[in-house]
Amino acid sequence: MKSRLMFLIVVAGTSALYAQSNPLSSAVKQNYNNIKRTLLGGAEKMPEADYTYKPAPESRTFGAVVTHIAAVQGLICASAKGEDKKFDDSKTGKADATALLKAAFDYCDPIYDALTDANGVEMAKMFGRANAKLNILDFGVIHDNEMYGTMAVYLRAKGLVPPSSEPRGPAKK
Repeated sequence: MKSRLMFLIVVAGTSALYAQSNPLSSAVKQNYNNIKRTLLGGAEKMPEADYTYKPAPESRTFGAVVTHIAAVQGLICASAKGEDKKFDDSKTGKADATALLKAAFDYCDPIYDALTDANGVEMAKMFGRANAKLNILDFGVIHDNEMYGTMAVYLRAKGLVPPSSEPRGPAKK
C-alpha cells in the first residue's frame, strides 16, 4: 500500500513539474484534448438521419461540418509536422464523417503529445507562411472551438444538448 501511494505521489509530482516546465505547450495540449472529447461527443450524439440537416439552404449539412473539422484538423497537424497530408471530406454520412474525425484526431494525437515549449518555437509552414509549431497547433484548437460553436447550434436545433452543456455530477437545488 505504501509503495502504491509513493508511486502515485511521484507520478503526480512529475506531471505537475512537466506542466510547470512546459506551461505553453501543456495548455495547448489540455485545450486540444478537451475540444477533441467535445467534438467527438457531438458527432456521436447527432442521429444518423440528421447528418443531412442544415439550418439554411446556404449552410453546410451537419455531416459536412464534421468532415470540415476533420479535414482542417488534419491539415493543421500536417503543417506542424511538415507533411502534405489531406483528408477526404467528401463522405458526410454519420459513419464516414465520425470515422474521418477519429482518424484526424488519431493522426494529430502524437503531434500534440510531442509538443514542448522548446520545440514549439520551431518554424513550419501553414497556408504557405512560416509560423511557430505552437502557434499552428493552437490555431487548430481555436478552429475546433469555433466549429464546435456551429456544431452546438445544429445539435440544439434538433433538440439535443451539446456535450459541453451536459450536466456534470449531482444536480444542485
